[in-house]
Amino acid sequence: MRLLGAWVSGFGRSCAVAAVCLAVPGVWAAAVAWGIWWGATNPWSWSAPVLLVVAGTIGLARPVCQAARRLVARWSGTTIPGGYRRAVPVTRLSTGYWWNGFSYERTRRDALMDQRWRLRWRDPANLRDLRFVAVAPLTAGLVAALPPGGLAVAVLGSASAQTSVRVAGAVGALVLLAAAPWAWRLLEPVAVRFLRPSPAMALADRVEELTVQRADVTVAQAAEIRRIERDLHDGAQARLVALGLSLATAQRLMDRDPEAARALMREAQAGATASLAELRELIRGISPPVLSERGLLDAVRALALDSPLEVSVRAEGALELDAPIESALYFAVAELLTNAAKHARATHARITIRRDATALRVEVEDDGRGGAAVRSGGGLDGLRRRLAVFDGTMEVTSPPGGPTVAIMMVPCESW
Repeated sequence: MRLLGAWVSGFGRSCAVAAVCLAVPGVWAAAVAWGIWWGATNPWSWSAPVLLVVAGTIGLARPVCQAARRLVARWSGTTIPGGYRRAVPVTRLSTGYWWNGFSYERTRRDALMDQRWRLRWRDPANLRDLRFVAVAPLTAGLVAALPPGGLAVAVLGSASAQTSVRVAGAVGALVLLAAAPWAWRLLEPVAVRFLRPSPAMALADRVEELTVQRADVTVAQAAEIRRIERDLHDGAQARLVALGLSLATAQRLMDRDPEAARALMREAQAGATASLAELRELIRGISPPVLSERGLLDAVRALALDSPLEVSVRAEGALELDAPIESALYFAVAELLTNAAKHARATHARITIRRDATALRVEVEDDGRGGAAVRSGGGLDGLRRRLAVFDGTMEVTSPPGGPTVAIMMVPCESW
């Protein structure tokens, strides 16, 4: 059964790789067929197929590359950075003009439109994507097409009475059986070789990322300080002030109205208990005690027990992490479980923590309705930025209808 499952899985993955890598050649073939069909009646028939080839290649290059990265990340755990230029916030200046990182515009709408077009068409990553869609069909796409091609030949051979065709069908069946478990594996080395950012792109991205991280850390620290001050002022501080007033009043009433004094003492005791609970909750929000005392794995297991979902936790390898990294991963897992219960309406979740020689991988999967995306300024984007402080990455796969899979990777060479 295990071999059958591996064969079926390999065949499905090979079909997916073939569909991704051969999407652009499929457009080329459609353009050639259109030109042949139209050329019989129109001498200008070459123009439309050429436009279709150019538009299809440019339009499909980035989606094909992004799909290849997602497949590699999901199947092998290898995260290939996109290396695309990111949009900076559009800012209004004192002169009334809007700055989008490239030019000044009169309105915010014009600034956003100009920024979007510049990022899309002047990104150096476009040439890298075009190179991949030219190389992938002849390497990973060609190999991945062997299992579905073998299946087609085997079906045609079984339906024919000619000996030569039946022999070809038998050969196709052998190719199908032999290649299905392995044909998809060529995608990873090809994608890593041709889709990784160039050194110049990686350096520019790193400088930009560090600039954004510095701003994020400053804003996050200020917001956290304000939150702690607000929680102390509105919660524990107010209760402690009321506790002091109750004790002072009880002291004055002790001689002339002992019963009222004892009632105030009981209220003061309840107030002290509530204040202690609020302070513990505040400390838990800053750094959960179980995280500092027992480490990430036990903290995640405690989180799973408190979650309204049915959560299973599995860990592989020793986990000896620095406290800031443990905290970032813990709160990331907590937010993903909260999103799964609150927004995705999930009932089950699975957390897998695995460490190898180069990185720690934390995978959170739920059976919710899907549709989650990393949008600029959203909660998932905040998680990604927090992990980026430690050179970590987060990839989210969430098709409509689910499941949602979030994969967080943090390098561990220096631990």
